[in-house]
Amino acid sequence: MITKDAETIAPPAPLPPAEEPRRRERGKRRAWDEVPRWQIYLPLGVYLLFTLVPFYWILLFALRPAGSTSLVPWPMTFEHFDKVWTERSFGTYFQNSVLIAVATLVMTTLVALAGGYALARFDFRAKRGFMLALLCSQFVPGALLLVPLFQIFAELRMINSLASVIIAETVFQLPLSMILISGFIRNVPYSLEEAAWVDGCNRFDAFRIVVLPLLRPGLIAVGSFAFVHAWNHFLFALMFLSDQSKQTIPVGLNTLMSSDSVDLGALAAGGIVAAVPVVVVFAFIQKWLITGFSAGAVKG
Repeated sequence: MITKDAETIAPPAPLPPAEEPRRRERGKRRAWDEVPRWQIYLPLGVYLLFTLVPFYWILLFALRPAGSTSLVPWPMTFEHFDKVWTERSFGTYFQNSVLIAVATLVMTTLVALAGGYALARFDFRAKRGFMLALLCSQFVPGALLLVPLFQIFAELRMINSLASVIIAETVFQLPLSMILISGFIRNVPYSLEEAAWVDGCNRFDAFRIVVLPLLRPGLIAVGSFAFVHAWNHFLFALMFLSDQSKQTIPVGLNTLMSSDSVDLGALAAGGIVAAVPVVVVFAFIQKWLITGFSAGAVKG
């Protein structure tokens, strides 16, 4: 009888070590499933409304006739787009912005790819100091670079040239791009390159055949940052370009505002012209961009 009573009041055996984390995980999932849906969708809806209302307001001013106070763009008109594209020379500004952004993307990606590979694969005496200098350069505002860059371009007779803006944008984007690409390259196993060397490839061929295809998401992420920054940057184009035929879209938008009045319809139409190419580019590269962020965030 004593044995049976002891067995009756004996505490249950402890769970195995692997069973307790599973129970906690199931408990967390149940707690998450029990959260009312309105507590999830309400903040998301408020954030979506806060984000989309300014875009609708821009579309409203761009598509409704001048002088109209309607909250619906009807009757719809494209006179503001025609005005900024022809009378305000936004067609020329658009071409200049595309040229500067694409050239900055190509130069930044190529130089950062070479520098990032050196930082990821080689050990040299000043490597840590060089990395520290790259990081510290991100704390320097672009406005502080205007005077030295202007003096350099003036000595080289490159003022009022698109090349000066391209070089300035590339220099400004290189530190962060080089750091990011070096992180992407570190995630590629070094043994893959060694296997290519064994098969008869030199270092450049091994990098081109083995490593470069694996870096495509990272290169797209870095290139998109360079493109968007060069497309939207206002300061360098304003200071280095004096000829109106060489100005960019951000500078062109600034000319639509004066101290006396602001043409809201033309300004909204110009803003849409400036935003649409970037939105289209990101819509096409969204998949690769997310993959690139994941590759840079996960150490493998």
